[in-house]
Amino acid sequence: MSQHDHEHNSDHRHVHSHAHDHPHTHSAVGKTLLFALLLTLGFSIVEFIAGWHSGSLALLADAGHMVTDGAALGLSALAAWLAARPPSRRHTYGLGRAELLAALVNALSMLFVVFAIGIEAWRRLQSQGSIDGATVSVVAVIGLLVNLLVAWILSRGEQNLNIRAALLHVMGDVLGSLAALIAGAVIWFTGWTPVDPLLSIFIGSLILFSSLRLLREALIATLDGVPFHIDIEILGRELAAVPGVSEVHDLHVWPIASERLALSAHVRVTDLVAWPQTLEALSAVAGRRGIRHVTFQPEVAAIERPINFVSR
Repeated sequence: MSQHDHEHNSDHRHVHSHAHDHPHTHSAVGKTLLFALLLTLGFSIVEFIAGWHSGSLALLADAGHMVTDGAALGLSALAAWLAARPPSRRHTYGLGRAELLAALVNALSMLFVVFAIGIEAWRRLQSQGSIDGATVSVVAVIGLLVNLLVAWILSRGEQNLNIRAALLHVMGDVLGSLAALIAGAVIWFTGWTPVDPLLSIFIGSLILFSSLRLLREALIATLDGVPFHIDIEILGRELAAVPGVSEVHDLHVWPIASERLALSAHVRVTDLVAWPQTLEALSAVAGRRGIRHVTFQPEVAAIERPINFVSR
């Protein structure tokens, strides 16, 4: 007697809400990411040419970052498309996990970009070259506007781990364009060229902390870890406190997509006849935590026990 059986009999509408609404949401996410991809790649070409012509590392770094962002947005769009595919006999949960993998790859690629920028900035500090501050400033202003537009587009849509990973790349571009703008202005008015690599290192450091945080979250999700916003001990005690429940054990919570969580648990009950009502109450507790895919296995308690939660 599991939650899936119960849903089939008493909450047929709940089952259909996952089957139809979720793919539509991911389809809209995919279109948003695709539009952001076209804007990002288009301007990265312009910025690369300007950076090469002006000799600015800040512009070249930002252009390289935008190319990486284009790949990240493309990967995120592909993941959103895969997540919109309906469940199959081979993938009974669907392909929502593709978004978790995309977020993981994007976080790792950000670390590579930061590392590459740091090496080149150090080389530039050792060997100064001439930089056209005026060209850098003009292109950086345009780049900043483009990146802000892309960030605005992404921030208005649904927020999940995949979108957050893509948005991290774009916010890195916003900071990169801002650094290039400041560097160009300083060089234009003062001629002090070390500001270019120094600002690149500073922006890289900011991106590094965000990338590590996202990498940690994406890695935990990919490895079926409990999301950070859920305390498994507190959740277990809340489930065990449901009337008619004497113990909850073998409790597991894991993501099946970037915004879809699943739960399974064994539940000792004092009265198996009242299981339908107990199941409704257990499902409500999980639902308040944002967990919709739940399976509870009832077990008859041999004797009356104090309410407790046992994690095994």
